[in-house]
Amino acid sequence: MTTSNNVVLDLIEAFRRSKTMFAAVELGIFDGQRPADCKELNRLLDACVALGLLEKQGERYVNSAVAERYLRSDSPDTLAGYIRYSNSALYPMWGHLEDAVREGTHRWKQTFGLDGPIFSHFFRTPEAMRDFQRGMHGFGKITSPAVVSVFDLSRFRRLVDLGGGSGHLAQAARDRYPNLETAVFDLPAVARLYPGTVAGDFFKDPLPEADLYSLGRILHDWSEEKIRMLLAKVYTALPEGGGLLVAERLLDEHNVPAHMQSLNMLVVTEGRERTAAEYEALLKAAGFSKIESRRTGAPLDATLAIK
Repeated sequence: MTTSNNVVLDLIEAFRRSKTMFAAVELGIFDGQRPADCKELNRLLDACVALGLLEKQGERYVNSAVAERYLRSDSPDTLAGYIRYSNSALYPMWGHLEDAVREGTHRWKQTFGLDGPIFSHFFRTPEAMRDFQRGMHGFGKITSPAVVSVFDLSRFRRLVDLGGGSGHLAQAARDRYPNLETAVFDLPAVARLYPGTVAGDFFKDPLPEADLYSLGRILHDWSEEKIRMLLAKVYTALPEGGGLLVAERLLDEHNVPAHMQSLNMLVVTEGRERTAAEYEALLKAAGFSKIESRRTGAPLDATLAIK
């Protein structure tokens, strides 16, 4: 069988592996639950063994090291909340990818009958929001240390992470630069979950004072018009010599995860992923003069722009 045929077969079956993990998380398998009403539970457990998510010890199934760290709900590094969001929201919407490509719009209305932003509709309870944010926190713990270390940020005195959620990037920055003061600015629904977070809407409200702002997985959510508006606002708020740190996947021809995430933005938001050159053009249009993008080796790359 040729390599190209192997690739095609792998892609045909790829969603089955994702859905197996999604189902196991939903059923609480990695939290030690074994639902008695599941007739084919062992079939799912054995599939998780084959995927390296469980290990079989005699008649017992136990978490592998990777599942213990990332799939158990009470792990500090858990991704379970983001997996549940992927299962309940992203997976159904990706079923309408063809329509998203044809029409160029997200699939919330088609899939769930919802028009507005996900924080207003999909996360209807504080617990749902908390679960999602814990998953994003786990993702952030993987990416943020790399993002704050790829440039020398020691000259800055105060970082405000805009839309910073649980504060993972701010924490990573403090760990690397102990003299750096940090703050997180996020929507009231998020701020209620994390005491000390400054509540506000970065499109509508004044930005807290800082000489370094960060935007992690924010710009890819929005249209060009809204990005230009936000970047102009950040530029105006910065002192001369101040900076903006952007953490996003950078598109290039061979970056498969970035292209998959760009399609994800198509079905979920009005945004998309961009190349380093596209971010440079947007930042220059906002007034920034010194702009550099770097690969981090983590799932997110980094761009630093100086006023």
